[in-house]
Amino acid sequence: QVQLVESGGGSVQAGGSLRLSCRYSRDIYSNYGMGWFRQAPGKEREGVAGILDISTYADSVKGRFTISKDNEKNTLFLQMNSLKPEDTAMYYCAARSRWVGYTRPLDPSTYNTWGQGTQVTVSS
Repeated sequence: QVQLVESGGGSVQAGGSLRLSCRYSRDIYSNYGMGWFRQAPGKEREGVAGILDISTYADSVKGRFTISKDNEKNTLFLQMNSLKPEDTAMYYCAARSRWVGYTRPLDPSTYNTWGQGTQVTVSS
């Protein structure tokens, strides 16, 4: 059964750091592309970081967030530093189940397998 399970969310003060993890099942072919997305209340889900052969970041997190993947441990990570209150959201891990190319790595509509999410709250 294809499965993504996120962990590592929590509450931190502005300027703090968190590391999100996403364990994915062996059915996931991670080389098709994986990513981190977030959704704040009342807002649309947005791409934060994607990883194929290269990593792609939303402008709002460039220089602060780092996406990485450990293929041996079937785990995707998101290191988040210098957190801001506007980073508060539910964070989701996602994977593509087929090859769609290198385009739109931050477009949620190109991903079809999702985790349940982990909450990140940043206080000022």
